[in-house]
Amino acid sequence: MNIFVTGASGFVGGAFAKTVAGRHASTAMSRSEKSDAKIAATGAMPVRCTLDDVTAAHMKGADAVVHCAAYVEEWGPWSDYWRINVDGTKRMLAAAKEAGVKRFVHIGTEAALFYGQDMRNVDESYPLALNSPFPYSRTKAYAEKAVREANDPGFETIVVRPRFVWGPEDETILPAVKSMVEAGRFAWIGGGRNKTSTTYIGNLSYAIELALTKGQGGEAYFVLDGPPAVYRALLTRMAAAAGFTLPDREVPAWLIRMIAYVGEKAWRTLPLSGRPPLTRFTAGIMSCDCILLDTKARREMGYQPPFTMDQGMAALAASVRS
Repeated sequence: MNIFVTGASGFVGGAFAKTVAGRHASTAMSRSEKSDAKIAATGAMPVRCTLDDVTAAHMKGADAVVHCAAYVEEWGPWSDYWRINVDGTKRMLAAAKEAGVKRFVHIGTEAALFYGQDMRNVDESYPLALNSPFPYSRTKAYAEKAVREANDPGFETIVVRPRFVWGPEDETILPAVKSMVEAGRFAWIGGGRNKTSTTYIGNLSYAIELALTKGQGGEAYFVLDGPPAVYRALLTRMAAAAGFTLPDREVPAWLIRMIAYVGEKAWRTLPLSGRPPLTRFTAGIMSCDCILLDTKARREMGYQPPFTMDQGMAALAASVRS
């Protein structure tokens, strides 16, 4: 199968490209010479284009598209979130359909359901947060809506939804935690007692490959490691695997949410340069339970995560040592 991948110079897209190298032929969207090198290292062939200018010609010969690219920054203009996450996804859909692509796999997120609430035992029937106050959540919700509505005979679209993606070469979660520790700003929100579902990067890559041929068009699927983890235990293990220790300091959830709200208000009103030390989205998502169900993926896609939490932690530790 010939696959066109977006986001292959990043964590998720790069891991997927490496996973399928040798079994499938892959080309990948590349925005620069630096991205060219990263993409080539995964085994894919770089194709110079962006989400702003991609056309059917860039996907010529592709049987499937795996769309991993997104604007995932904690802070930025609403226009950037919308342009990349929504307009970019719609442009990908139109170009893929014109190119004769048969299967479009979109990497979604549980954040597309989030507007500041606890989510417990949530499955795919839970509504998208199209009015979320958080730009990432709202735009990923609209992007997923566009993907699912584009499903058509001969052009199947499917959404794979991981949660808390972690593992070797993570560029987001663990580096951010370590940076906060080194700056003396880390504290357990609500004591770290909230629970979260997780998705190890190896399990996600496996699920994406399944989605190339499995699952029902127009549907979304949560793909997870298994039972939820408690934040405190999870992050403590991840930090230990990466060779650093987390402090015991705690802060009430209500206080951290208030600090984030005031900070965002100040940055938008004054305005201040850079970004606030904590955003409302991060404060909210880290102070709520996020317990999801992957029964649908197991039933309809045959999803069975090949990696355990212990295996993932061992791989993370090995990657830090190397």
